[in-house]
Amino acid sequence: MKKIKVFSLIILSAIALTSCKKENEESAKVQVAETTKTETQNDVPAKVETASFTIDGMTCEIGCAKTIESKLSGLEGVEEAKVNFEEKKATVVFDANKQSAESLKSTVEDVAGGDTYTVSDIQVTPKA
Repeated sequence: MKKIKVFSLIILSAIALTSCKKENEESAKVQVAETTKTETQNDVPAKVETASFTIDGMTCEIGCAKTIESKLSGLEGVEEAKVNFEEKKATVVFDANKQSAESLKSTVEDVAGGDTYTVSDIQVTPKA
């Protein structure tokens, strides 16, 4: 009986060690791939632009304007997003290599199921 316990312990140890090694190798491969991807993205200089547009359909500052501002701010390449509830205007500073005025418009119009907000009067200018 003692021999079976020792043998089982050796087998379990061997399995644990090999599975950990495989996980570490896979983790290292993923980390190298992510680093390469990040370096490649950083090689392209940012093309910073500012988009200003009107948002119709907002009924409150906290629930509407702040939610839209949060969604825009969370997009990759967006440096800054401001939504002014009183003026019904949004201003977004973004990297045109990663976002476009159309993607910003789509993001806003998709908030709350896509039936609540409409975007118009989009003006895009390069940031000086």
